[in-house]
Amino acid sequence: MKCVRYFIVSCWVLMFLISSMVGLTGCRSTRQSVDLTPVANVDLLRYLGQWYEIARFDHWFERGMTHTKASYTMREDGDIQVVNTGLKDGKIKTSTGRAKRTDQHGLLRVSFFWPFYGDYRILWLDADYQHVLVGGDDSDYLWILSRTTAVNPTVKRLILTEAKRRGYDADKLIWVEQ
Repeated sequence: MKCVRYFIVSCWVLMFLISSMVGLTGCRSTRQSVDLTPVANVDLLRYLGQWYEIARFDHWFERGMTHTKASYTMREDGDIQVVNTGLKDGKIKTSTGRAKRTDQHGLLRVSFFWPFYGDYRILWLDADYQHVLVGGDDSDYLWILSRTTAVNPTVKRLILTEAKRRGYDADKLIWVEQ
């Protein structure tokens, strides 16, 4: 009896693992190839502060949000506190997370739901730390952030050109109401 139960459980686990791998393989094959190389040098202390979300790819966790912004502050333990805010249905929504440094400049690991972390890749950053292009660990995530609520057309073209050069479909960007 014990052997039969073990066999049945093992079969279920095996079927789950196989279906999960097939599902993940199918999801990955539909994603486009992009250059995820983060910028070579970032002065993290200069990067801290408030950033307004100018544009983003659509995600379930931000869907329908306007007036979105992110605030980054240094924690006592050396990690970075991340506070994202925005308006949804007229109400302020806040999400607080933690970013950890990595050995690679321009790459942080961010978590809003411990113990799950995702990549935060600084793909382009202007010399004055006023505008940034941020990506995740694949082509599904892209943000344009600015220290101000608007970006002039020249800077916008420059950032969009960089996103396209890296292989992103910039036409999928949602321009956020600030």
